[in-house]
Amino acid sequence: MEMKVSSALLLCASVIVHLALAQIQLRVRPSPSDHLPVPDLHEDPDPALEPGERDLAPRLLRRKLGSSFDPVFSSIGAPPAGNGSEITREDGIGLTGAIPREFQQLDFTGLKAAGKTERRVRRWLWSYTRCPVLSVWKDLGARFWPRYVKEGQCLTERSCSLPEGMFCKPVQSVSVTLLRWHCQQGSRALKHCAWIRARYPVISQCGCACISFTHS
Repeated sequence: MEMKVSSALLLCASVIVHLALAQIQLRVRPSPSDHLPVPDLHEDPDPALEPGERDLAPRLLRRKLGSSFDPVFSSIGAPPAGNGSEITREDGIGLTGAIPREFQQLDFTGLKAAGKTERRVRRWLWSYTRCPVLSVWKDLGARFWPRYVKEGQCLTERSCSLPEGMFCKPVQSVSVTLLRWHCQQGSRALKHCAWIRARYPVISQCGCACISFTHS
């Protein structure tokens, strides 16, 4: 007796096979930003090493930072959303607009499906493999100015590939220029502290990539 298989099931099986092959075309090579976001800093709790009220004059600090001040990735005061830990999706979750070119160029001729079905498959693949950046406001403390930085995080709850095995990872980062309160080593009575410039890297783009294993 010949078993009949529905066309939908055949289409589904064909899509998985084609997507597994097409995934190679969409793979993004991981970058050194795999080590982001930056771990929490462990500061010396000595209050003598904190900047004083005169050292925190906003006008003075804005002048020191100059054109390097980035209002997109840093904030002088606490962000309006709350205590700086709220997660916001910068680029939205809804898929709107034209399908990206890399998905348009995938070859699905072997599916022998209607054009409308192909478009749905491409949009579904775009949604499944998409790795949005989740932004989190982080309070770096009084020894940084601006003290609030918008860090990026990548979703890792599920695989972003078919077959499973690849996950969202950082693939691009940007450096935010901040002022760091720095005290020279030596006698506390003769300590000299000043604001110095520091570059703080944050994730700006996530991509679907293979996991890199470290060998002990």
